Amino acid sequence: MDFRAGTVFHVTRAASPQFVQPVFFRLIRVRKDWITYDGWIWLDGYQLNAKGDAVVQRLIFVQPAGLIVQTAPLPPGPRRSPRSVTRA
Repeated sequence: MDFRAGTVFHVTRAASPQFVQPVFFRLIRVRKDWITYDGWIWLDGYQLNAKGDAVVQRLIFVQPAGLIVQTAPLPPGPRRSPRSVTRA
C-alpha cells in the first residue's frame, strides 16, 4: 500500500473497531518510530468533511489491510442555497 503524504483513505471498521462511523482521512505521515502491535500502524493526518476539507487533525491507530485508498474525488456534500445579501 502507498503511504505517501496527501493520500486520502476511507477508514472503516475494517481498519479499526473505533470507526463505527467511517471517515475520510488525508495522510501527513506514518509514525514508524512508534512501537505497536504486529499488523497495526499509527497514522498522522487530517479528518476530512464531505467536501474534502480538513476539519480536525488526528492520530489514528489502524490495520493497513483495512484501509481503502480513495482514488476518485470525494462525493459532493449537500448543496447550500446561496444566501441573499440585503444592502441598505
